[in-house]
Amino acid sequence: MVIALLLAAAQPSDEALRLGNEIAAHGTLAALLPLKQQQDTAELLAEDKTLSAAEQAKVRATVDRLYAEARKRLFAATGRAYADRLSLSDLRTVAAFYRTPAARRFQAAVPAAIVATMKTVGDIDLKKDARTAICKDTGKLCAK
Repeated sequence: MVIALLLAAAQPSDEALRLGNEIAAHGTLAALLPLKQQQDTAELLAEDKTLSAAEQAKVRATVDRLYAEARKRLFAATGRAYADRLSLSDLRTVAAFYRTPAARRFQAAVPAAIVATMKTVGDIDLKKDARTAICKDTGKLCAK
């Protein structure tokens, strides 16, 4: 009985879950998913140049459906994680921010800013860079 009470006490409230989900729908993942969806769609379409217009439309519709389903799962999990880790007061404050015009402009700018960053910086493989540096310094973890 004590364990059940502790578990119940540890559960976020319905409001916390709702706010967590709202915040998740505005976060970085929400900004990145459309970029990844566009990339995946373009790559799939490029894999087979013989696809008819109808088949291309089917590819787009399939990717759209799968991303919509994944988005729901990802945002629910992220929303729950926020609800578990932030106070109700913090959740209310963050959600209120995301409802402002400045936040909407910020969110609209995020995908383009990420693309611009990646174009400027290029491919980054920090694990590879770390392996190279460690190999140089110690002779260990050298790529085979």
